[in-house]
Amino acid sequence: MPDVPEISVAVPLFDEQAVVGELCRRVREALDGAKLDWELVLVDDGSRDRTWELVRAEAARDPRVRGLRLSRNFGLQPAATCALRSARGRAVVLMDGDLQDPPEMIPEMVARWRAGAEVVYTVKTDRDEPFWRKLCFGVFHCLFRSLAGEMMVPGAGLFSLLDRKAVDAVVSFGERHRYLPGLRFWVGFRQEELRFARPARAGGAPKQNFRRLAALALDGLLSFSKLPLRLATVLGLAISGLSFLGMLAVIAVKLYSLWRAPALAVPGWASYMTAIAFFGGVQLLFLGVIGEYVGRIYDEVKGRPVYLVAEECGPSGPRE
Repeated sequence: MPDVPEISVAVPLFDEQAVVGELCRRVREALDGAKLDWELVLVDDGSRDRTWELVRAEAARDPRVRGLRLSRNFGLQPAATCALRSARGRAVVLMDGDLQDPPEMIPEMVARWRAGAEVVYTVKTDRDEPFWRKLCFGVFHCLFRSLAGEMMVPGAGLFSLLDRKAVDAVVSFGERHRYLPGLRFWVGFRQEELRFARPARAGGAPKQNFRRLAALALDGLLSFSKLPLRLATVLGLAISGLSFLGMLAVIAVKLYSLWRAPALAVPGWASYMTAIAFFGGVQLLFLGVIGEYVGRIYDEVKGRPVYLVAEECGPSGPRE
Protein backbone atom coordinates (compact mmCIF):
# COMPACT_ATOMS: atom_id res chain seq x y z
CA MET A 1 0.00 0.00 0.00
CA PRO A 2 1.50 3.38 -0.99
CA ASP A 3 2.26 6.01 1.63
CA VAL A 4 2.04 3.57 4.52
CA PRO A 5 3.15 5.35 7.72
CA GLU A 6 5.62 3.75 10.07
CA ILE A 7 3.43 4.31 13.13
CA SER A 8 -0.35 4.46 13.48
CA VAL A 9 -1.91 5.76 16.70
CA ALA A 10 -5.39 4.23 17.06
CA VAL A 11 -7.76 5.89 19.52
CA PRO A 12 -11.43 5.06 20.30
CA LEU A 13 -13.46 8.06 21.51
CA PHE A 14 -16.82 8.40 23.24
CA ASP A 15 -18.09 11.81 24.37
CA GLU A 16 -14.55 13.20 24.54
CA GLN A 17 -15.09 16.71 23.18
CA ALA A 18 -13.16 18.11 26.16
CA VAL A 19 -9.92 16.36 25.16
CA VAL A 20 -9.92 15.84 21.37
CA GLY A 21 -7.91 18.99 20.62
CA GLU A 22 -5.43 18.38 23.44
CA LEU A 23 -5.06 14.73 22.43
CA CYS A 24 -4.18 15.65 18.84
CA ARG A 25 -1.78 18.37 19.98
CA ARG A 26 0.12 16.10 22.35
CA VAL A 27 0.29 13.24 19.84
CA ARG A 28 1.57 15.64 17.21
CA GLU A 29 4.22 17.12 19.49
CA ALA A 30 5.41 13.77 20.83
CA LEU A 31 5.72 12.07 17.43
CA ASP A 32 7.02 15.05 15.48
CA GLY A 33 9.56 15.64 18.26
CA ALA A 34 10.79 12.05 17.81
CA LYS A 35 10.83 12.53 13.99
CA LEU A 36 8.43 9.66 13.38
CA ASP A 37 6.35 9.03 10.27
CA TRP A 38 2.85 8.66 11.69
CA GLU A 39 -0.91 8.79 11.31
CA LEU A 40 -3.62 9.27 13.91
CA VAL A 41 -6.82 7.20 13.58
CA LEU A 42 -9.72 8.51 15.69
CA VAL A 43 -12.86 6.37 15.99
CA ASP A 44 -15.96 8.13 17.32
CA ASP A 45 -18.02 5.45 19.08
CA GLY A 46 -21.41 7.11 18.59
CA SER A 47 -20.69 10.17 20.73
CA ARG A 48 -23.59 12.40 21.79
CA ASP A 49 -21.54 15.59 22.04
CA ARG A 50 -19.32 17.49 19.56
CA THR A 51 -16.62 14.81 19.39
CA TRP A 52 -17.18 13.98 15.70
CA GLU A 53 -17.31 17.65 14.72
CA LEU A 54 -13.93 18.18 16.39
CA VAL A 55 -12.49 15.04 14.78
CA ARG A 56 -13.50 16.32 11.34
CA ALA A 57 -11.90 19.67 12.09
CA GLU A 58 -8.63 17.98 13.10
CA ALA A 59 -8.67 15.83 9.94
CA ALA A 60 -9.20 18.94 7.79
CA ARG A 61 -6.32 20.69 9.58
CA ASP A 62 -3.78 17.83 9.42
CA PRO A 63 -3.75 15.22 6.60
CA ARG A 64 -2.16 12.71 8.98
CA VAL A 65 -5.38 12.56 11.02
CA ARG A 66 -8.14 10.18 9.92
CA GLY A 67 -11.58 9.84 11.48
CA LEU A 68 -14.30 7.20 11.50
CA ARG A 69 -17.73 7.58 13.05
CA LEU A 70 -19.62 4.45 14.06
CA SER A 71 -23.34 4.26 13.43
CA ARG A 72 -24.06 4.06 17.19
CA ASN A 73 -22.30 3.37 20.46
CA PHE A 74 -20.95 -0.18 20.22
CA GLY A 75 -18.62 -0.05 23.24
CA LEU A 76 -14.92 0.34 23.89
CA GLN A 77 -13.73 -3.03 22.59
CA PRO A 78 -15.58 -2.86 19.22
CA ALA A 79 -14.44 0.75 18.72
CA ALA A 80 -10.85 -0.20 19.54
CA THR A 81 -11.14 -3.11 17.09
CA CYS A 82 -12.32 -0.70 14.40
CA ALA A 83 -9.34 1.56 15.15
CA LEU A 84 -6.94 -1.39 14.84
CA ARG A 85 -8.46 -2.56 11.55
CA SER A 86 -8.35 0.95 10.08
CA ALA A 87 -4.73 1.63 11.05
CA ARG A 88 -2.27 1.22 8.17
CA GLY A 89 1.10 1.59 9.93
CA ARG A 90 3.86 -0.97 10.24
CA ALA A 91 3.22 -0.74 13.98
CA VAL A 92 0.05 0.41 15.75
CA VAL A 93 -0.21 2.12 19.12
CA LEU A 94 -3.60 1.51 20.73
CA MET A 95 -4.56 3.93 23.50
CA ASP A 96 -7.53 5.47 25.30
CA GLY A 97 -8.68 8.93 24.26
CA ASP A 98 -8.88 10.48 27.74
CA LEU A 99 -5.11 11.18 27.93
CA GLN A 100 -4.67 8.82 30.85
CA ASP A 101 -2.42 6.98 28.40
CA PRO A 102 0.31 9.61 27.86
CA PRO A 103 1.24 10.13 24.18
CA GLU A 104 4.72 11.12 25.37
CA MET A 105 5.40 7.41 26.03
CA ILE A 106 4.98 6.48 22.37
CA PRO A 107 8.62 7.25 21.31
CA GLU A 108 9.89 4.86 24.03
CA MET A 109 7.47 2.17 22.83
CA VAL A 110 8.64 2.70 19.24
CA ALA A 111 12.27 2.45 20.33
CA ARG A 112 11.60 -0.94 21.92
CA TRP A 113 9.75 -2.07 18.80
CA ARG A 114 12.69 -1.06 16.61
CA ALA A 115 14.97 -2.98 18.97
CA GLY A 116 13.04 -6.18 18.28
CA ALA A 117 9.92 -6.26 20.43
CA GLU A 118 6.77 -7.19 18.49
CA VAL A 119 4.35 -6.21 21.26
CA VAL A 120 5.06 -3.53 23.85
CA TYR A 121 2.37 -3.46 26.55
CA THR A 122 2.13 -1.04 29.45
CA VAL A 123 1.52 -1.82 33.11
CA LYS A 124 0.07 0.74 35.49
CA THR A 125 2.05 1.02 38.72
CA ASP A 126 -0.50 3.47 40.11
CA ARG A 127 -3.80 5.10 39.12
CA ASP A 128 -4.93 8.63 39.88
CA GLU A 129 -8.51 7.41 40.35
CA PRO A 130 -11.01 6.84 43.20
CA PHE A 131 -10.32 3.95 45.54
CA TRP A 132 -13.32 1.90 44.36
CA ARG A 133 -12.10 1.93 40.75
CA LYS A 134 -8.61 0.87 41.81
CA LEU A 135 -10.14 -1.93 43.87
CA CYS A 136 -12.36 -3.13 41.00
CA PHE A 137 -9.46 -3.19 38.54
CA GLY A 138 -7.24 -5.01 41.04
CA VAL A 139 -9.85 -7.68 41.75
CA PHE A 140 -10.53 -8.19 38.04
CA HIS A 141 -6.87 -8.64 37.11
CA CYS A 142 -6.37 -11.15 39.92
CA LEU A 143 -9.47 -13.11 38.87
CA PHE A 144 -8.54 -13.02 35.21
CA ARG A 145 -5.04 -14.32 35.82
CA SER A 146 -6.23 -17.10 38.15
CA LEU A 147 -9.27 -18.20 36.11
CA ALA A 148 -8.07 -17.76 32.53
CA GLY A 149 -4.68 -19.31 33.07
CA GLU A 150 -3.16 -16.87 30.58
CA MET A 151 0.10 -14.98 31.01
CA MET A 152 -1.85 -11.85 31.85
CA VAL A 153 0.12 -9.29 33.84
CA PRO A 154 -1.90 -7.44 36.53
CA GLY A 155 -2.25 -3.77 35.63
CA ALA A 156 -1.87 -4.29 31.87
CA GLY A 157 -4.61 -2.60 29.86
CA LEU A 158 -5.35 -1.32 26.37
CA PHE A 159 -2.34 1.01 25.98
CA SER A 160 0.17 -0.90 23.87
CA LEU A 161 2.15 -1.04 20.63
CA LEU A 162 1.63 -3.97 18.25
CA ASP A 163 3.71 -4.91 15.25
CA ARG A 164 1.79 -5.36 12.01
CA LYS A 165 1.97 -9.16 12.40
CA ALA A 166 0.35 -8.95 15.82
CA VAL A 167 -2.28 -6.47 14.60
CA ASP A 168 -3.25 -8.72 11.68
CA ALA A 169 -3.52 -11.69 14.04
CA VAL A 170 -5.73 -9.88 16.56
CA VAL A 171 -8.12 -8.38 13.99
CA SER A 172 -8.47 -11.71 12.17
CA PHE A 173 -10.48 -13.17 15.04
CA GLY A 174 -14.20 -13.26 14.34
CA GLU A 175 -15.50 -13.34 17.91
CA ARG A 176 -17.93 -10.64 19.03
CA HIS A 177 -17.27 -10.55 22.77
CA ARG A 178 -13.72 -9.23 22.73
CA TYR A 179 -11.22 -8.45 25.43
CA LEU A 180 -8.32 -6.98 23.49
CA PRO A 181 -5.68 -7.09 26.27
CA GLY A 182 -6.35 -10.82 26.60
CA LEU A 183 -6.20 -11.37 22.83
CA ARG A 184 -2.96 -9.39 22.70
CA PHE A 185 -1.35 -11.79 25.17
CA TRP A 186 -2.89 -14.83 23.49
CA VAL A 187 -1.35 -14.17 20.06
CA GLY A 188 2.13 -14.33 21.56
CA PHE A 189 5.10 -12.89 19.61
CA ARG A 190 7.97 -11.23 21.45
CA GLN A 191 6.40 -9.06 24.17
CA GLU A 192 7.99 -6.46 26.43
CA GLU A 193 6.63 -4.57 29.40
CA LEU A 194 6.71 -0.81 29.99
CA ARG A 195 5.59 0.48 33.39
CA PHE A 196 4.09 3.89 34.18
CA ALA A 197 1.92 5.71 36.72
CA ARG A 198 -1.41 6.52 35.09
CA PRO A 199 -2.39 10.20 35.46
CA ALA A 200 -5.87 11.64 35.97
CA ARG A 201 -8.22 12.33 33.08
CA ALA A 202 -7.49 15.51 31.12
CA GLY A 203 -11.16 16.49 31.13
CA GLY A 204 -14.70 15.23 31.49
CA ALA A 205 -16.00 12.30 33.52
CA PRO A 206 -14.99 8.63 33.06
CA LYS A 207 -17.16 6.90 30.45
CA GLN A 208 -16.50 3.41 31.77
CA ASN A 209 -18.98 3.29 34.65
CA PHE A 210 -19.45 0.33 36.98
CA ARG A 211 -21.96 -1.39 34.67
CA ARG A 212 -19.67 -1.13 31.64
CA LEU A 213 -16.65 -2.27 33.64
CA ALA A 214 -18.59 -5.26 35.00
CA ALA A 215 -19.72 -6.24 31.48
CA LEU A 216 -16.15 -5.94 30.17
CA ALA A 217 -14.85 -8.04 33.07
CA LEU A 218 -17.46 -10.72 32.38
CA ASP A 219 -16.55 -10.78 28.68
CA GLY A 220 -12.88 -11.12 29.53
CA LEU A 221 -13.36 -13.92 32.04
CA LEU A 222 -15.82 -15.97 29.98
CA SER A 223 -13.91 -15.48 26.72
CA PHE A 224 -10.69 -16.92 28.11
CA SER A 225 -11.80 -19.47 30.69
CA LYS A 226 -13.95 -22.58 30.96
CA LEU A 227 -13.20 -22.74 34.67
CA PRO A 228 -16.69 -21.57 35.78
CA LEU A 229 -18.20 -24.56 33.98
CA ARG A 230 -15.60 -26.90 35.45
CA LEU A 231 -16.24 -25.37 38.85
CA ALA A 232 -19.89 -26.40 38.53
CA THR A 233 -18.82 -30.03 38.06
CA VAL A 234 -16.33 -29.96 40.93
CA LEU A 235 -18.77 -28.24 43.29
CA GLY A 236 -21.53 -30.65 42.27
CA LEU A 237 -19.32 -33.64 43.11
CA ALA A 238 -18.30 -32.06 46.42
CA ILE A 239 -21.90 -31.33 47.42
CA SER A 240 -22.94 -34.85 46.40
CA GLY A 241 -20.21 -36.29 48.62
CA LEU A 242 -21.22 -34.10 51.57
CA SER A 243 -24.87 -34.99 51.03
CA PHE A 244 -24.02 -38.69 51.09
CA LEU A 245 -22.15 -38.23 54.38
CA GLY A 246 -25.07 -36.22 55.73
CA MET A 247 -27.46 -38.98 54.73
CA LEU A 248 -25.38 -41.53 56.60
CA ALA A 249 -25.39 -39.27 59.66
CA VAL A 250 -29.18 -38.82 59.50
CA ILE A 251 -29.70 -42.60 59.23
CA ALA A 252 -27.37 -43.20 62.17
CA VAL A 253 -29.18 -40.62 64.33
CA LYS A 254 -32.56 -42.05 63.35
CA LEU A 255 -31.56 -45.61 64.23
CA TYR A 256 -30.02 -44.49 67.50
CA SER A 257 -33.11 -42.50 68.45
CA LEU A 258 -35.38 -45.44 67.72
CA TRP A 259 -33.19 -47.80 69.72
CA ARG A 260 -32.04 -45.83 72.74
CA ALA A 261 -33.65 -42.40 72.92
CA PRO A 262 -37.00 -42.00 71.18
CA ALA A 263 -37.27 -38.46 72.57
CA LEU A 264 -34.39 -37.38 70.28
CA ALA A 265 -36.40 -38.14 67.15
CA VAL A 266 -36.69 -34.99 64.97
CA PRO A 267 -39.58 -34.44 62.55
CA GLY A 268 -37.08 -33.34 59.86
CA TRP A 269 -38.89 -30.50 58.16
CA ALA A 270 -36.11 -27.96 58.97
CA SER A 271 -33.36 -30.11 57.47
CA TYR A 272 -35.46 -30.79 54.40
CA MET A 273 -36.23 -27.13 53.83
CA THR A 274 -32.57 -26.17 54.34
CA ALA A 275 -31.42 -28.80 51.87
CA ILE A 276 -34.01 -27.79 49.29
CA ALA A 277 -33.11 -24.10 49.54
CA PHE A 278 -29.36 -24.81 49.37
CA PHE A 279 -29.49 -27.15 46.37
CA GLY A 280 -32.02 -24.93 44.60
CA GLY A 281 -29.70 -21.94 44.97
CA VAL A 282 -26.71 -23.91 43.67
CA GLN A 283 -28.68 -25.12 40.65
CA LEU A 284 -29.89 -21.62 39.79
CA LEU A 285 -26.35 -20.25 40.16
CA PHE A 286 -24.86 -22.69 37.70
CA LEU A 287 -27.81 -22.46 35.34
CA GLY A 288 -26.90 -18.77 35.22
CA VAL A 289 -23.26 -19.59 34.46
CA ILE A 290 -24.28 -21.97 31.69
CA GLY A 291 -26.74 -19.36 30.40
CA GLU A 292 -23.93 -16.80 30.07
CA TYR A 293 -21.96 -19.18 27.85
CA VAL A 294 -25.04 -20.18 25.82
CA GLY A 295 -25.92 -16.50 25.31
CA ARG A 296 -22.45 -15.84 23.93
CA ILE A 297 -22.74 -18.84 21.61
CA TYR A 298 -26.04 -17.40 20.37
CA ASP A 299 -24.42 -14.03 19.68
CA GLU A 300 -21.56 -15.67 17.77
CA VAL A 301 -23.88 -17.85 15.68
CA LYS A 302 -25.88 -14.84 14.47
CA GLY A 303 -22.70 -13.51 12.87
CA ARG A 304 -23.58 -9.83 13.08
CA PRO A 305 -20.70 -7.38 12.56
CA VAL A 306 -18.89 -6.12 15.63
CA TYR A 307 -19.46 -2.49 14.53
CA LEU A 308 -20.75 -0.42 11.59
CA VAL A 309 -19.00 2.65 10.18
CA ALA A 310 -21.36 5.49 9.27
CA GLU A 311 -18.87 8.10 8.03
CA GLU A 312 -15.17 8.65 7.43
CA CYS A 313 -12.98 11.69 7.05
CA GLY A 314 -9.31 12.22 6.35
CA PRO A 315 -6.91 11.10 3.61
CA SER A 316 -9.32 8.50 2.24
CA GLY A 317 -11.92 11.23 1.73
CA PRO A 318 -15.33 11.65 3.34
CA ARG A 319 -17.84 8.87 2.92
CA GLU A 320 -21.42 8.94 4.09
